[in-house]
Order: sequence, then C-alpha cells, then structure tokens
Amino acid sequence: MPIPDFQTFMLPLLNYASDGHEKNIREAITTLSDQFKLSDVERQQLVPSGKQNLIDNRVHWARTFLAKAGAIRKTRRAHFEITDRGRQLLATHPSRIDVKTLRQFPEFRDFQSSKNSGDELQPASSETSDVVPVTPEEAISRAEKDINRDLGAQLIERIGEMTPSFFEQLVIDLIVAMGYGGSREIVAQRIGKSGDEGIDGVVNEDPLGLDIVYIQAKRYKAENVIGRERIQQFSGALVGQGATKGVFVTTSSFSRGAIEYAHRVPQRIILIDGNELANLMIRYGVGVRTERTVQIKRLDADYFDVDME
Repeated sequence: MPIPDFQTFMLPLLNYASDGHEKNIREAITTLSDQFKLSDVERQQLVPSGKQNLIDNRVHWARTFLAKAGAIRKTRRAHFEITDRGRQLLATHPSRIDVKTLRQFPEFRDFQSSKNSGDELQPASSETSDVVPVTPEEAISRAEKDINRDLGAQLIERIGEMTPSFFEQLVIDLIVAMGYGGSREIVAQRIGKSGDEGIDGVVNEDPLGLDIVYIQAKRYKAENVIGRERIQQFSGALVGQGATKGVFVTTSSFSRGAIEYAHRVPQRIILIDGNELANLMIRYGVGVRTERTVQIKRLDADYFDVDME
C-alpha cells in the first residue's frame, strides 16, 4: 500500500504511546510500518532530497505536530511520551487526528502563526479548507517541480524563437556542461556541420577519447513528432561512422515506434525529447540562472553529542 501521509500517522502514533511508557521514535517507526503493512521497498523509499526515508520523515513530522499541540512531550533524544492532553484527546475516541483537530489547542495555533515556526515550510493549509497531506520537505519538492516545469516550458518556447545556429551553440554548451567532449572549443570544431535546423557531430565520451558519441539534434516544433524512420536513419549513420553510442536530441518528442526501435537496436541510442532537454538545461545550468538559494538547516546531533560533567 502507499505510505500514508504524515497526518494519518498522528492517531496511531498517539495510540502507540498511550500505555504511558517512554517511547523510542525508531521503535515507533518500525511498529507503525508493521501496522500499515509496508513492504521493504516502501520502508526504504526516500524523500525527494534522498537524505531520509519517507516513512521516517512522515512519522517524525507527526510527532512534531503532536508535540506542538501538547499531546506528547519529548523526554530526551529520540524519545517521547504521551501527556495528559494526549490521553484526553484519545478519550474522545477520534477516528482521525490531523492538523484540523490540533487547531483546537492554543499552543498549536501559536505554532502555526509564529514567525519562528517557519510558516513557509509548513504543509499548505487554510482555516476553511482541508490541509494538503504533505510534510514540509514534500511541499518544498512539489513547489520546486512546479517552478521547474514552468521554467522548462519557457526554455523550449524561447529556443523555438532563436536561430538554428543558436541551437547549435546551446547543444554544445550542454554537452560541455555535462562533462563530455572536453573543452567548448574542441566540441565546437566537431559539431555543427549539417547547416540545417539541427546539428550533427561526434564528441569524446571520456577525456582520452577512448570512446566516442555520435550526436544528432533537431529543432522542431512541438507538433512535429519524430518517428521511427528518423531513428532508423540515425542508427544507420552510427554504423557508417563505426560508432556504438548515439544521442538524438530534439525540442519536440518521439513517437512510440521511435522509442521502441531505439531500445531494440544493437547500438546504444539515447533519446532526449524537449522535456528532457529542458530538464538537463536546468540541472546543468545552461540558459538559466539562480535567482535565490534557500538553505534548509537541520540540528547537528554530533555537535550536541558530548559528555557533560
């Protein structure tokens, strides 16, 4: 089953602590994972940043929100226990505990409204609508994806307004930024020979030139889908060049037949459509600039892990 959102973990986590004994958060995560019958794959699933397991992230935030509402208290590092308020909350026999439930407590409302709580990092919510069931890290990741999706569309639109020679330079810059071909001058000398609405050339895959990659790129409008025939021609060109690896870049897209054919041929052919081209440009900083950097800081447990005499 999909991993529940962090609010769904609130009631089970509070029930887990209801026996009054001090609880360890790691043991709580294991118990809740068993309770929800999560598979090994789901238990190892990471948050978008790749720095924490998703199940850990969501249970930790469930604990944080319950603590801010006064339903549990942190007793020491990685440990917590239920409070009288938490017991009173369970005594109402709720079918679910979520952010809306916790707003009845003034401490939690203060937490949400406080500037020190980092409102921009809290899950999106409003007093009159349901809360989006994501943790702050997931909210940030979704916002980043939305921004990049819009930026990608702008990039492809702008490329379509530029000249074919500009597209040649763009692909050269991207190849170099990705670490292929050596210097920009070397790549520029070996690419851009066709003179049509695209480029063709060969670049080194490694600094010593032990392996080469044949590149073909076509600047097409979105409606001009590249079919199987184009990939067959490209595969034939690889054979003629004695190459075993090729990359076909386009600002449009590839048909299903083209994609299937690229997977079947003996040569290693990578297809990069307009969406992937934009993603690569964003990832490697080609044609984009950083407007603002947001640093997300966490407590440094090692700094505090010292013996106090």
